[in-house]
Amino acid sequence: MTSDGAFLLTDKLARLFLDMIAAERGAARNTLDAYERDLADYCDFLEGLEQEPMTATTASVRAWLEDLAARGFKATSTARRLSCVRQFHRFLYVEGRRPEDPAAVIEGPRRGRPLPKILSVAEVDKLLATAREGMDDLARPASERLQAARLTALLEILYATGLRVSELVSLPRSAARAKEPMLTIKGKGGRERLVPLSEPARAAMLGWLALLAELRPGLANTPWLFPADSESGHLPRQVFARELKWLAGAAGLRADLVSPHVLRHAFASHLLQNGADLRVVQELLGHADVSTTQIYTHVLDERTKAMVRDLHPLSRR
Repeated sequence: MTSDGAFLLTDKLARLFLDMIAAERGAARNTLDAYERDLADYCDFLEGLEQEPMTATTASVRAWLEDLAARGFKATSTARRLSCVRQFHRFLYVEGRRPEDPAAVIEGPRRGRPLPKILSVAEVDKLLATAREGMDDLARPASERLQAARLTALLEILYATGLRVSELVSLPRSAARAKEPMLTIKGKGGRERLVPLSEPARAAMLGWLALLAELRPGLANTPWLFPADSESGHLPRQVFARELKWLAGAAGLRADLVSPHVLRHAFASHLLQNGADLRVVQELLGHADVSTTQIYTHVLDERTKAMVRDLHPLSRR
């Protein structure tokens, strides 16, 4: 078995690697936690081989991947774990801790990237129209009117900006007071970005706050745009997701095909369909790497085919 000294060295090297990921790449807490779990799993496996990261070989890494497959891990999960171990061994090599990188030649499992679920513009319009129903009906209970106004504002902002659901529900009330039609969003890894806000979204936001002040004046001074009686003080994302499922059913859409993330996909896909540049969409979504945004290349492929069909002189022969 590995010695106590080797265990302490492994733990120290793992800490140094995670500190580097946090400092140099601005990795989010969830990412760091996932990397820590992946490294622990890898090091536990190596211990069973009486090895540790400083003595692991390419064969050791391959054996670990085979063990993951035997434990039933999907290709996507295995690929993520391998990415972590690759980066760790690359770190050890670059830092001069090891003279070679045993993971450099390892190929990950083949995986097909699923296309994102997408709503059509008409389906998004149907969701918004259904959400607005009853908002101005004075005969309805105050709670129903408030829920309709909040849901309308959430949907308008989400479809107008493509925010992550965690970014959306935690928007500060100051977002409604901004003079410019822009939102400053602090996303993953603490990275900030500016996102334009459409006029319908801004109107829905102000309409929600006006109705909130009228019907629930006690919540008028909270720091959140969507306050709630929760641990965080703002609307939990699970509550919004649940209300969205209900709304989809009321609008005659399949509830299992509608979620906050699906609306984020709709935002990106509809922009690309109408001619937006992939790099611009990357910036708006807050993706650190354009490769993440390239999940939408099927939209670009269709647009490219249509352009060639409609604009190229040979297509009319």
